[in-house]
Amino acid sequence: MLPSHAELSAPNGLKIKVPTGIFINNEFRPAKKGGELESFYPATGELLCKVAKGTAEDVEDAVQAARKAYKTVWGRKISASQRGAIMYKWAELIEKNIDELGTLEALDNGKPKWMATTMDLADAAGCFKYYAGLADKIEGRTMEHDDNMKFAFTRVEPIGVCGAIIPWNYPIGMLSWKLGPALAAGNTIVLKPAEQTPLSALRLAELAVEAGFPPGVINVVNGLGPDVGNAISHHMDIDKVAFTGSTITGRKVMEAAAKTNLKKVTLELGGKSPVVVFDDVDIEKAIPWVALAMLFNQGQDCTAGSRLFIQKGIYAKFLAKLVEAFKQHGVGDPFSDDTFQGPQITKQQQEKILAYIESGKQQGAKVEVGGEPWPGAKGQFANGYWVAPTIFSGCKKGMKIFDEEIFGPVLAVASFETEEEVIEMANDTMYGLGAGIFSENGSRCMRMVSAIEAGTVWVNNYALLSNAVPFGGMKQSGFGRELGIEALKEYTQLKSVHWNVNETLEWPPKA
Repeated sequence: MLPSHAELSAPNGLKIKVPTGIFINNEFRPAKKGGELESFYPATGELLCKVAKGTAEDVEDAVQAARKAYKTVWGRKISASQRGAIMYKWAELIEKNIDELGTLEALDNGKPKWMATTMDLADAAGCFKYYAGLADKIEGRTMEHDDNMKFAFTRVEPIGVCGAIIPWNYPIGMLSWKLGPALAAGNTIVLKPAEQTPLSALRLAELAVEAGFPPGVINVVNGLGPDVGNAISHHMDIDKVAFTGSTITGRKVMEAAAKTNLKKVTLELGGKSPVVVFDDVDIEKAIPWVALAMLFNQGQDCTAGSRLFIQKGIYAKFLAKLVEAFKQHGVGDPFSDDTFQGPQITKQQQEKILAYIESGKQQGAKVEVGGEPWPGAKGQFANGYWVAPTIFSGCKKGMKIFDEEIFGPVLAVASFETEEEVIEMANDTMYGLGAGIFSENGSRCMRMVSAIEAGTVWVNNYALLSNAVPFGGMKQSGFGRELGIEALKEYTQLKSVHWNVNETLEWPPKA
């Protein structure tokens, strides 16, 4: 049997105790079938600990707890300001424990610890504070009628029990994006963290108890997608599912909703985002943003700017400077402040990325830099899951590295001549999540913003988001929006009320 907590020793000297169970009704318990998940440190390949591996039976218990809480202590049984106050306290506890949580993310995910702390966790705490502030600002409206006869208004109400299935690339960030608006609106939660990165969700569940969430409001079921994710998607008493992950799995979630209770679904799926650089750009200013677009979070980002289009007038000069930027990129120890890129999440993901790199070579693209496992993976990091930052030039439609989402630090570069040509090239994909435009011509930027088929377009910057600005995809990158006021609409339903004041009805009716 698993111990109740795993004790981790981090390279920065911190010792962290992490719960290992399934979290239901504010308590940690073993998985009903006694299964276990292994969590590894991606930088070294070493086993960190084991946690409980839930199944459909654990999901059933979590749903029952969530439904009871929704009916008795949450939803419309608690004031919106009280919900907001508890959420705000949770955010403060995240900030109080930010060093520990950042260390845990670096261990479980492999991303640089400084990045997890200053970006992921800071944004997550900010996200909970943002929605805590909106909890008591969810409003209906009244409609004009003859006041002596009829009154009509709308009520905005929570959906009920919501399932949240989150990915491994931003374990805490994606948790906050889903739980923030869901809890603020009055819903209860059954959360499935990614099986590769379950630890931060379990630690946050402990902090949720400390913040004052009543039992059953938040439930966390670790497990595999085919078991726990499938059970959440098919459950007849879950009213909504929010999923972030691959387009292939997103289709399965949507199919499950259609085949069961027609639960509401929001999907944030894959991407193959275009970055367009025009020849009037300020090259020195643009290079860092274009590099960031591809290399942020080890390239494990759904909006990664993985297709770069450079106008022919500056193609050679821009590419040469970008190659130098990639060479200067800090790869290495997640606990070093000089590191910007850590390892990939798993051995399987590393091998997948390297297979894409090999396909690029075989299909005729030219390796400008990288194209191999990171050469610095030696000593303690020899068995980690490393990939060197890679640029391919001479890319075109039909190449796997140009058409398919790689989810690693691999950039495919092509050239273009005209604005009309690059619009067609940029939109020639099934995805539509993000895009970047670099130009000093404001009119051109506005034309491109209108023409590009993507849910988020960055102009002369990339990758940076705001909790106040909605985020989501077009085409096969999904539907629905996270963040901003718009996300609250994904976790509420509208009820219309027609109230008779003084109108009488003759019976039987006459013409």
